[in-house]
Amino acid sequence: MIHIVFSEADASILQSAIELDETLQGKILQCKDNYAFGPIQNIYAVEGIQTREEWWSHVLAGGDFEPAEGETFSKDNDTLAQLTETLSNDESECVWIWAAQNNQDVSGYYWLLHFLKPFQGKVFILYLNNLPFINEKGNIFYPNHLHEIPAKEFLKAKKLAREITLSEFEVDPDEWIKLSSENHSIRLLEGGKKLIQHDEDFFDSELKKFIMPDWQKASKIIHHFLAKSKQAVPEFYLLWRLKTFVAMELYDVQGKVTNMKDFEIKYHSKS
Repeated sequence: MIHIVFSEADASILQSAIELDETLQGKILQCKDNYAFGPIQNIYAVEGIQTREEWWSHVLAGGDFEPAEGETFSKDNDTLAQLTETLSNDESECVWIWAAQNNQDVSGYYWLLHFLKPFQGKVFILYLNNLPFINEKGNIFYPNHLHEIPAKEFLKAKKLAREITLSEFEVDPDEWIKLSSENHSIRLLEGGKKLIQHDEDFFDSELKKFIMPDWQKASKIIHHFLAKSKQAVPEFYLLWRLKTFVAMELYDVQGKVTNMKDFEIKYHSKS
């Protein structure tokens, strides 16, 4: 059994669940890229992959989230190439895709299907859509992310595993192709598996509301935004937008514009 997840935190909690439940034993593969953000036009072609790498390099440059030297997001393609080779060579192997009700997981699911379509019958989805779980305090909650579920609760989660149907393998890749042709930078989950897209400045007006007349660290502005936002927006994206505001000279800034805690922003001083 091969498990696929879409974040490091999800991989960690799934590993803990595997240690508690031997029926889940298997290899965990993590998709490193977040396909809910950035360009996805021609995403399976060399030029599309290169465009996406350039976008990531630009967005993450000189900050908390800058990747280590040699680390590329296109390595997901190499990972999937190895996976498809394994599935071709081992008739008994199967794949479980773990996805929760968030834009990153659903976008990743759509991206995966291009590679896994030839293996219909061996590919399963566990979509935690509106399923209640018990948290550490004993309260019922509806997780938006896999890593929010206590490891012991995965016994319930694994019961959701179902085969991805032939119909889904026909329809869902077409939906991803349609989204990629629209050439937008942000994909948000509207409900179920429906994604809606927006341009890269979609969150700007809301983010600006948290910039004040007094100095605030970029990290504080970002965390205030996230505390109020109903959408799952990565910190790296908000940091990039704040840096964009600074580059456009929309606000006063002090400090080194690199990591979130290294610089502060406020309204322009009155002349």
